Amino acid sequence: MSTRRTFLKASAAAVMAPSLASAQGAGRVVVIGGGFAGASCARAIRKLEPKIAVTLVEPNPVFTACPFSNGVIAGLRNLLQQQFGYDGVRRDGVVVAQIAATAVDGAARSVTLADGNTLFYDRLVMAPGIDINWAALPGYTEQAAEIMPHAWKAGAQTELLRRQLEAMDDGGVVVISAPDNPFRCPPGPYERASLIAHYLKAKKPRSKLIILDSKDTFSKQRLFQNAWAQLYPGLIEWVSFAQGGKVTAVDPASMTLVTDFARHKAAVANVIPPQTAGTIAAKAGVASRTGWCPIEPVAFESTQVPGIHVLGDAGIMGAMPKSAFAANAQAKVCAAAIVARLAGRDPVEPKLVNTCYSLLSPDYGITVAGVYRPDKGVLAEVPGSGGVSPLDADAAFRAREALYAEGWFRTITGEVFG
Repeated sequence: MSTRRTFLKASAAAVMAPSLASAQGAGRVVVIGGGFAGASCARAIRKLEPKIAVTLVEPNPVFTACPFSNGVIAGLRNLLQQQFGYDGVRRDGVVVAQIAATAVDGAARSVTLADGNTLFYDRLVMAPGIDINWAALPGYTEQAAEIMPHAWKAGAQTELLRRQLEAMDDGGVVVISAPDNPFRCPPGPYERASLIAHYLKAKKPRSKLIILDSKDTFSKQRLFQNAWAQLYPGLIEWVSFAQGGKVTAVDPASMTLVTDFARHKAAVANVIPPQTAGTIAAKAGVASRTGWCPIEPVAFESTQVPGIHVLGDAGIMGAMPKSAFAANAQAKVCAAAIVARLAGRDPVEPKLVNTCYSLLSPDYGITVAGVYRPDKGVLAEVPGSGGVSPLDADAAFRAREALYAEGWFRTITGEVFG
């Protein structure tokens, strides 16, 4: 009840002209989306300038993290270990509005909520994550996803895919379809294949896994394929685009995935379809025809609607991938830029780091890292920066990287939500 009273008071204060809000304090910021990007940015703004009023608009009472959710599918973790509340965000003075945003008016600088209330802002941060592009793959609908789960938004779909694997007979074929770029977490389908293979090797050793891919190359490819040969010989088959791997349609009734050259019948089908920025992005006018949101790379401000910043998976981030680490890094840069802009200063040109860990078994981890900076209007990778895990590393090295991955997850979720 006290949380609701706090929000109602904040909402009443927010229903005013932006100029009046600015006159009463250091400014008013609304953040849409409570994931790694949105929650990080909201907290960072408050820490940098406590006089700025920040409201985080997020309908879900808990956030379910995608990183490490492949471990849930493989039976190595439970979903509760992926879930985080917003008490830590509130402790930093952020007002958390547990409700959906339904519309954005960039000219009026206002956000309409599902209950009809309006929040005005001086700066709006949009971090809506991804939505499934249901029109992109013939046969794949929301109903089909209950038979052929995507599990690309962690939660009920994650548990559904896990149950399907558990129920599958030994000797069944698991088929994963991987989409073309861009999509959330580029190494994710291949980590998922690895951990499902780990489960199959232990529990259903006569089974097989096929990856049907819309690409000819993928993130950390040599490291993944080297590990598959070591850990899961003969268990994983990767079919590239050139080999006819692109899925062009699905038939949930027969559990069939269709490519240009074949029809693949699956006992369990994990269809990872094309994606777009979260739906509210298009309603706000910040999404382009690509379905993603173009930004300028210093403050992450939309190139289509002034005063709106876009973070995380929804944005067109140049060379920087769509990952939780990247979203958190972008959020801190954006927060500093917003504080500077509200104080009448120009933001500082940033450098950003991304590190992406993948687990191929509980004690086998690999990593890719990069450094990025603005260059000719986009985020470009700094030449010579970053790199990947060595191809010839020994078992002890891989085990340490697996521990580093677990440590990173504890650290980032603690920082963002703790």
